[in-house]
Parts: sequence; structure tokens; C-alpha cells
Amino acid sequence: MKKIILIIFVVVIVILGFFGIRFYNKYAGNNVEKDGFVLIPHNAKPQQIFDSIAPLIKNKDYFTSVAKDKNLAENYKAGRYELKSGMNNREIVNMILAGNQTPNSFRIKDFDDVYQMIGRVSKKTEIDSAKFANELDKIAINKGYKNAEDLKKYFFNNTYDFFWTVTPKEFFEKFDNEYKAFWTAERIEKEKQSGLSREQIYALASIVYKESGGKPDEQKTIAGLYLNRYKKGMKLQSDPTVIYAINKANNFTQKIKRVYYKHLKEPSPYNTYANVGIPPGPICIVDKNSLNAVLDAENNNYIFMCADPERFGYHKFTHSDVEHAKNAKAYQDWLNSRQIK
Repeated sequence: MKKIILIIFVVVIVILGFFGIRFYNKYAGNNVEKDGFVLIPHNAKPQQIFDSIAPLIKNKDYFTSVAKDKNLAENYKAGRYELKSGMNNREIVNMILAGNQTPNSFRIKDFDDVYQMIGRVSKKTEIDSAKFANELDKIAINKGYKNAEDLKKYFFNNTYDFFWTVTPKEFFEKFDNEYKAFWTAERIEKEKQSGLSREQIYALASIVYKESGGKPDEQKTIAGLYLNRYKKGMKLQSDPTVIYAINKANNFTQKIKRVYYKHLKEPSPYNTYANVGIPPGPICIVDKNSLNAVLDAENNNYIFMCADPERFGYHKFTHSDVEHAKNAKAYQDWLNSRQIK
């Protein structure tokens, strides 16, 4: 009799152990096969959700069972979710139910125009580039502008975090708020003292950014130089404006890298070799350093600048046209020696 009881006890223990392990593996055990991200769009069908998660998990049946128990298909939140080794099914499902997305890094660099930026940004969002651009166009029109390109001054060259599900409105609001925060009472006072309009400040800052290669070291010096030319009624004669004018005329599909004399007559209001004054708008998305450089421009007597072949990325400054001619000749010889066209 004792032997039978012992056998029954062992069988019960085995059965409980079997179901206990199954219960643990189903709800609390690691079910992530490999780390990765899952994209779940709005209006996703149940099978679409499961298919997107399946490649990253070990036991699909366990996950499906927990997901059904928690009504994942009916209550999920769209988003980009990160699955990491060690996560169990409850953690995965609860994460998606709560909408605890993992943000993505967006690098807003010195794009020539806003639509280039949209093309890059939309690759990391649920919304395609055409719809994203259309929505930003509407935002621009509501602000009294022609289209999204006129919003260029609102964006800053930097790295930002956004969710995959970010809407164009949410995306722009972040920059709109940053734009407002940048223009403090102190900066607005400097703007007034400069004698420049805000559009001119952004346009000049974009030239400063391009001429400096984005490095802050020389930006105040460059800003002072161009303000000297502007105040004297001279043409700014900035090569990046010529490059921008030509590339813009080609819808940025055929880009030039080096400016030749034949390019200097490009008929564009942005070409500062063909026109006196500051261009009608920025030639790229700028950073805050270049804007501050214009607002706090160095007080110097420089009129000319030329790339320094001995210090890549830096320039030689002078107020002498004779010295500038020598500097320019040295740089042209350097370009030719390296067959840069």
C-alpha cells in the first residue's frame, strides 16, 4: 500500500513539475531568440502582429497563447518595440499593450532643402515621405508660408529622438518649440542691433555653416567677414551659394562639388556672385552655433577668405586683394594636384 501511495505521489510530482515548467516557460521564462525590433503599424491585423514578432522568439505557441489571453490583437498600441534577450512573453505583450516604444535617433544634418530631410526622416517613421511632405506643406501654409521649404529656419542641425509613430504635426511641434526657445529676449535684442531681418540672419548663418564645414572654430570670424562685405555693399561671393543655386536648379539630382568660373553666372537669387546682398533664404538647415556666430560676429577687417590647403577644413583670411589672389592660386593648385573637379 505504501508503495502504491509513493508511486502516486511521484506521478503527481512529475505531473505538477511538468505543468509547472510549462507554466513558467509560458509566462516567466526567456522567450527571445535574438535581440531586435518589431514594427507594428496602426490598423495591423492579428496575424501581421504575430508574424512580425515570430522571427525573434523561441516558442511561438507560448507567445500566441499569452497574447490571446491578454487580448493583444484587440488592444495593442502601434509602435517600434525592442525585444531583448531575457524578456518573457508577459513582458513582451505588456510592453506592446502599454505602448512602451523604443525611440529612434534622427540625425538632422545640413540638408539643402526640407524635402531632402523629409525623405531621410520618413524612412524611420510609419508615414511615407509623400504623406509626410504633404502634411508639412499644410503646416507651412497655415503659418502663412508657401510650402514646407519655407519652414527651413525652424529646424536645427542636430540629433533627435522620435518614435516610429511620430506624426508630421508632432515632429514639427518639437522643432517649433525649440525655435521659440532659441529666440530668447537676449537674442532678439541682438537681432535688432544687427540691422538684419531674421530671414537674413538664417541665410547668413547657413553660409557661415557651409563655409566653416560646420566647425565652430572660425564661424564668428567668417560671420564678421561677410558682414563687412554686406555693409560695404559688396557681393558676398560665397562658393556654397553658387553650389546651392546650381544644385537647386537641378532639383538636387546632379550635384557639383567644385565651383568654376562658368558657374559664377548661374541665374539665381541665391547666387552671391551674381547678386549683391544676402540670399532670400538659408541654403541649408543650420545649427545653433552658426546662428550665434552671426549674432555675435567677430569685429574684424577681413574682406577675403580662401580655403587653406595646409590646414584642411580651415581658411586664410585677409583684407588685401593681392594677398587673397596668392591664397586663391595656392588653393587652386592644390585642387588641381589632386584632380578634384
